[in-house]
Amino acid sequence: MRAKQIKILLIEDNPGDARLISEMIKEEKEALFNLEHVNRLSLGIESLNKNCFDLILLNLMLPDSQGINSLLRIKARYPEVPIIILTGLDDERFAAMAVRKGAQDYLIKGQIDSRLILRSIKYAIERNQMLLKIREKKQEIEDKQS
Repeated sequence: MRAKQIKILLIEDNPGDARLISEMIKEEKEALFNLEHVNRLSLGIESLNKNCFDLILLNLMLPDSQGINSLLRIKARYPEVPIIILTGLDDERFAAMAVRKGAQDYLIKGQIDSRLILRSIKYAIERNQMLLKIREKKQEIEDKQS
């Protein structure tokens, strides 16, 4: 039986970081990952308009968008796609805020290894699917009560 292909959009302006993340993801043997890389938030939004993705890996410091605004812009347009933040900023309070604003995870670039990023990707997708099912069920209940 062939595994489902997982489509990931990587929005990262640093070519070295993008290459490293790509190599880490390629180490997975059980899942098939299709990674698309863009180096600007505007290009990421264009790609999201044209394609369906299972997950977004998002750097918060991009040439055309900085900080939490990058996350908020994506979540406003694509609330159903899970997002993992990739950043060099090691700040627990900022990380907690990013998760409250809709990120599934917050990974610090210098502390990522292939096991961590692959586990984060799998868990983020799984959590997001469960969240979508809960929302769907809640809507069904509300519709029945109306």
